[in-house]
Amino acid sequence: MIINTFSYLWKSTAIEAMSELIRHGFKDFEVPVSSPHCWPDEMSTGLRSDARKQLQDHGASVRSLNAGGYDINLTSPGANMRRKSSDHIRDVIHLAVDWGVTDVVVSPGTRRPMISPTIPQALDWLRESLDVLLPVAKQAGVRLLMENTPYCFRPTIGELVGVVEEIKCENLGIVYDVANAAYIGEDPVASLLSHHTHIGLVHISDTGTDVWGHDPIGTGIIDFEGLGRAIDSVFSIDRVVLEIIREEEPLLEIKKGLQELKKRGWNIE
Repeated sequence: MIINTFSYLWKSTAIEAMSELIRHGFKDFEVPVSSPHCWPDEMSTGLRSDARKQLQDHGASVRSLNAGGYDINLTSPGANMRRKSSDHIRDVIHLAVDWGVTDVVVSPGTRRPMISPTIPQALDWLRESLDVLLPVAKQAGVRLLMENTPYCFRPTIGELVGVVEEIKCENLGIVYDVANAAYIGEDPVASLLSHHTHIGLVHISDTGTDVWGHDPIGTGIIDFEGLGRAIDSVFSIDRVVLEIIREEEPLLEIKKGLQELKKRGWNIE
């Protein structure tokens, strides 16, 4: 299973976090792109190559980089802001090449909450941004995966599938976050079973419906027994990302999360 380093965001650089996790037997990672944890503009060529060698020496790798969605907006009404957002994601793609990463997670973008632009307008802006980024991703051998975040303008799996099916590009897919889905009232198990062919990665953690969280397994509303059976039947455990976010004792929380999944029938080595 892939381990997300989000819990280390303000305490460690990505390399420091992965080094600690490697010492405890973890080998595959997803890294959120956020300064100072991991920010391409702040990483020299030497730092990038040293990090990749360190990972390779331990048989470890970064599977995905999460480009984020708070500082950038591919659906901004402002053309220059869309360009700035695309430039940032292009930098993340370049880091992905330097580190041998196959997937870059992106947000479809956001609309103003009051007097929002129309959905067709937002879709046009998103298409314009993807027209810029997808050729870059294809040349780099990297796949862009849009995430179903509650604050984005296409938060449901059906809406994201609609975008992917319209664009029809092998370098565009979906990362399906089960906590994000459950928080907005979607059934993660049914959604995975129905749309797994469009899903590149699955983020797992728990959540309630009153407060949006990425909480320890078993503390919220998600049916992890059913989700585990769905993973076994239509997906693959090596494309699942554990994304429990707990700043205190993150290593302990990761280990507890894996144990809780095993109790619920997940086949984890």
